[in-house]
Amino acid sequence: MAIFVYQTFEIKQDKFKEGIENLKEIKTFRNENYDHNVEILTPVSGEDHTYALLTKYEGLAEMELQNKKMFEDEEYLKLIGDFFLQNIVQGSMYTQIYRALSEKKTDKKHG
Repeated sequence: MAIFVYQTFEIKQDKFKEGIENLKEIKTFRNENYDHNVEILTPVSGEDHTYALLTKYEGLAEMELQNKKMFEDEEYLKLIGDFFLQNIVQGSMYTQIYRALSEKKTDKKHG
């Protein structure tokens, strides 16, 4: 069952260009090196500097495994360290985890 991790955060106004570039690097690095899919979501409405990462995993166990791998990877830790410390507003990160609704197949009997 698919798991989705939705993380929102506010990019500092004076670090906007650097923040977006760093965010793109994080997305590319994660998609190329780990077994999950990451998308960057940009605001269409609401707070202009609030962005989001949406990550899809195959399941909870896969999410745990990929997170373990990421946090043991020095290159990844450098990327996110720079991003969190330099480019986002402290205390603005909010993380939610969702799972896809199970779709059961039903037999339709016509009679």
